[in-house]
Amino acid sequence: MQTQASSRSVMVRLSILMFLQFWIWGSWYISVSLYMMENGMGDVRYYAYTAGPLAAIIAPFFTGLFADRFFNTEKVLAGLFLLGGGFMLLLPWVGGLDGTVVAESASGIATAMEVEVFGMTFNKGELFNWTILAHMLCYMPTLALTASLSFHHLPKGSTQFPLVRLWGTVGWIAAGFFLAFAFKKTLAGGEILGGELQASQFFLGGGASVLLGLFCLALPKTPAPLKGKALDVRTLLFADAWRQLRRSTFAVFMIGSFLVCIPLAAYYASLQQQMEAMGFTNIAAWKNTGTFLEAGMMFLMPWFFRKLGVRWMIIAGIGAWALRYVLFSLGASPDGFWLVVGGIALHGICYDFFFVTGQVFVDQATPREIRAQAQSMTVFFTQGLGLFVGAIVANELAARAFGDVASNTPASLELWPQVWWPLCAMAVILAVLFVFAFRPEGKDT
Repeated sequence: MQTQASSRSVMVRLSILMFLQFWIWGSWYISVSLYMMENGMGDVRYYAYTAGPLAAIIAPFFTGLFADRFFNTEKVLAGLFLLGGGFMLLLPWVGGLDGTVVAESASGIATAMEVEVFGMTFNKGELFNWTILAHMLCYMPTLALTASLSFHHLPKGSTQFPLVRLWGTVGWIAAGFFLAFAFKKTLAGGEILGGELQASQFFLGGGASVLLGLFCLALPKTPAPLKGKALDVRTLLFADAWRQLRRSTFAVFMIGSFLVCIPLAAYYASLQQQMEAMGFTNIAAWKNTGTFLEAGMMFLMPWFFRKLGVRWMIIAGIGAWALRYVLFSLGASPDGFWLVVGGIALHGICYDFFFVTGQVFVDQATPREIRAQAQSMTVFFTQGLGLFVGAIVANELAARAFGDVASNTPASLELWPQVWWPLCAMAVILAVLFVFAFRPEGKDT
C-alpha cells in the first residue's frame, strides 16, 4: 500500500513525464512547415503532418503485439524516447543539407532540392519527412503507454489522472512559448529570424526526448500487463468494436468523426503559413493561446454536459470548426489580425467539444468489456486515418490555391480563402448530418 509520501512522489514523477512528453511534440509540430519552407522543402511541407496520423494507425498494433507483452512499460518508454530523440536530432542535419534547387516559387524561393547523402541522391524534403516519420513511429506508442502506466500507479486514477495529464498541456504550451521568445536571431540586414524558422525547435524536442528517456528509468516499475497471456487477435483488430457499427447512431458517429477530421487537419498544417504572410511574429506563442484556452475549457466541460448533453456538444464543436474557418478566410489580409486570433481562440470549443465529448459518447454507448477497443478504434478513425487524409486534402487545396506563389508571403493573402471556404463548407455539411442523423439514446444524449 502506498504511503502519502510515496503517492506524492509518484504524482510528481508522472507529472514530469507528461510535461516532457508533450514538450517534445509541442516544440516542433506548429512550426515545422515554416522551417521547411525556409529551407527549400516547401513542396512537401504538408506531408510532414501525415507522419503523426500514420504512426497513430500503427501504434496500437505495436503496443498490442510487443509493449504490453514482453517488457516493463517504463523500459519500453525509455527505449522509445531515446530512439525517437535520436531521430529528431537528425532533423537539423537533414534540414541544413545543401543541394541543387529543382523547383522554386514565383518570387525565387526554393521549394524543392536534391541532396546527396552517402553517394545517393534524395529529395531533401522527402528525406526530412521520412526522418519525422521515424521519430513519430517511436513517439505515438508512448501516448497509450504513459496513460496505462499512470493508471497502474494512481490509486484514484479517475480523479488523479486529469491532474497529471494537465501537465502535458502545460508542456506543449511552454515549448511553443519558449521557442517563440528564446530563439530570436537578428540577421545582418536587421531582419529578425524567429525560432519557428530555425533548427532550434528540433534540438528542443530531441534533447527533451533523450532526457525523458533517461528519466523513464526512474519511473515506478511497471510489469507488462499482458505478459504470459495469449495474443488476442480480436482485441488487436477491434473485432468486437467493429460490430457496434451495426447500430446506426454509432456508425454515424464513427464515419462522421473520420470525415470531420479531414477539414480539421488544415488548422494544424496550414494556419501558421497564413499568419507568417500576415506579418505575425511569435507565431508558435500565438497559436498556443488556443491550446491554453482548450485547457481552461476542460474545467467548464461538466457544466456544458449538464446543459447541452453529448449530442449538442458534438454538433457545437463541428459548428465551431466551420466558424473558425470563416474567420480565417475573412482575416486573410494585413488588417485581419483579430479575426485570426478569434479563430484560434475557438480551439477550446473546437477540440474539447468534439474529441473529448466523443470519447465520453463512446464510453457511454458501448458495453464495458469492449470500451477499450472502441476508444482505440475512435483514435484510429480520427487521429489516424482522418488526419492523414486531411493532411493530403490540405496539400491539394494549397496546390490549387497558390500554384507557384509562396503561401507564407503577403502575395498569397488574397488566395487563402480558396483553402478555408471548401473546408468550412464540409464542416457545415457534417454539422447538418449530425443534427439529423446522430441521435444517441438515453444517457448518451
